[in-house]
Amino acid sequence: MEFSSKIIEQAVDAFAQLPGVGKKTALRFVLHIIKQEKLEVDKLGLLIARLKTDLKFCSHCYNISENLICEICTNPLRDASLICVVQDYRDILAIEKTGLYKGHYHVLGGLISPMEGIGPSNLNIESLIEKLKSNTITEIILALNATMEGETTSFYIFRKIAPYSVKLSAIARGIAVGDELEYADEVTLGRSITNRIPFDSLLKK
Repeated sequence: MEFSSKIIEQAVDAFAQLPGVGKKTALRFVLHIIKQEKLEVDKLGLLIARLKTDLKFCSHCYNISENLICEICTNPLRDASLICVVQDYRDILAIEKTGLYKGHYHVLGGLISPMEGIGPSNLNIESLIEKLKSNTITEIILALNATMEGETTSFYIFRKIAPYSVKLSAIARGIAVGDELEYADEVTLGRSITNRIPFDSLLKK
């Protein structure tokens, strides 16, 4: 693809670095921006910059937030004794869409994957265990992907929380093996949360 402008070429290359965006789609984005009013383009540029300057990780659950503690953790209507453990922010969005979960979250920031050099120390697992020492947590729900990495991470957490008197459950397997939470439809994911099962029952299968 040959461009008449270096600026357009560089912009297309930049957009093409986004996940799932090829050169043709990137070009459509660039041409659309060119047609927009300067005010709209300036607004878009400012918002993109703010994604890096104004966002931070919640100090309590590691959710993405504009504040030190996210709105979910500070919401008095949420059940703080119930923690849903997820891989990343996208999984929180997927679960929140169901409208069926009213507890708190804990974002691991990834999954254990020796092949990629990701071990337990690279994830927010120890901070999860620290929360149990307050004796205010009654249940932890493991809502991790039904993949080898997800199962490995779930089993590791199972071993780590064994000394504590807290209920450990996992989302029901309405999510097919190998699937990722963010791509599950809302009905299936909602039922998986509602019909969660004790984690140790999975180990007996």
